[in-house]
Amino acid sequence: MNLEKLVRKNILSLKPYSCARNEFSGTATVWLDANENAYNNPYNRYPDPMQQQLKEKISELREVPADQIFLGVGSDECIDLTYRIFCRPGVDNVVAISPSYGMYEVCADINDVEYRKAPLTADFGLDREGILRLTDENTKVVWICSPNNPTGNAFDRTDIADICGRFEGIVVVDEAYIDFSSKGSMLEMLDRFPNLIVMQTFSKAWGSAAARLGMAFASKEIIDIFNKVKYPYNINQLTQNYALELLDRYGDIREWVRTLIAARDNLIGRLSELDCVEKIYPTDANFVLVKVTDANAIYRYLCDCGIVVRNRNSVEMCLNCLRITAGTEEENDQLIQTLAQYGK
Repeated sequence: MNLEKLVRKNILSLKPYSCARNEFSGTATVWLDANENAYNNPYNRYPDPMQQQLKEKISELREVPADQIFLGVGSDECIDLTYRIFCRPGVDNVVAISPSYGMYEVCADINDVEYRKAPLTADFGLDREGILRLTDENTKVVWICSPNNPTGNAFDRTDIADICGRFEGIVVVDEAYIDFSSKGSMLEMLDRFPNLIVMQTFSKAWGSAAARLGMAFASKEIIDIFNKVKYPYNINQLTQNYALELLDRYGDIREWVRTLIAARDNLIGRLSELDCVEKIYPTDANFVLVKVTDANAIYRYLCDCGIVVRNRNSVEMCLNCLRITAGTEEENDQLIQTLAQYGK
């Protein structure tokens, strides 16, 4: 892979904004450099622009060097930066599996990048040849969400690795739901594939969607470019402090995951007994895609009863499907009891 040929020329030559804190190394007791308010400590100070302490902790957990980690305002910032770094507006294109997470296409539209959809197989499998056939000399990125949203299934890493090895551009694997899967992460293959970017998040297994903290793992060369393009203080100090505390509670997170997987499996068993359910698709995430008799009608019925699920009826290959997240025991009970009364 020739990274210089993939990155937009203006990004390669970009001189990033220099934060006052980036220009200083050492120990200081008086800070008069950044025009901050001298009062209301510690919230008066700008946060560490490179989130070094937080990256070190994530590095220990994920076994990836800290200089190969980028932190964004949710995974959405990581997604948007990928377009801004690699894709020339009005010229380049990307290929993404379909159906999948909607922000890949939204960010493509925002950045004026052609978005090419590679349909999954009938059983929601990865069509490697179909993906590669859609690529050309202007294809900069291939998007793969695994476990996939909304289908829920994770793809075999050997299939993803095959695409990484045969495609000369960037392959992004979005692993937002990887903690719920037994198939393993692509992080183990970062050293093998310099064109691989793996994205994860604190929003799902870590129960911290409100904090808006996403992660991208890649080669140091790619991460250096992400750091050059991002806004200077993208991760605020409150979020950094919260994440540091949460990382010390990894045992709690693992227990949450075990509980949610058990709740999901129990939910699948109970959903399968309902008259309005026609099919439940295999899942490696904390949600399940369910084919029902009439998705629109059942969705409206649930909303009227104060229960919100996701209607995926209009999504490619998801006709009459609802996406249902595993909730607490009480929430799941209410859902099942309400669905059991549908049509009666």
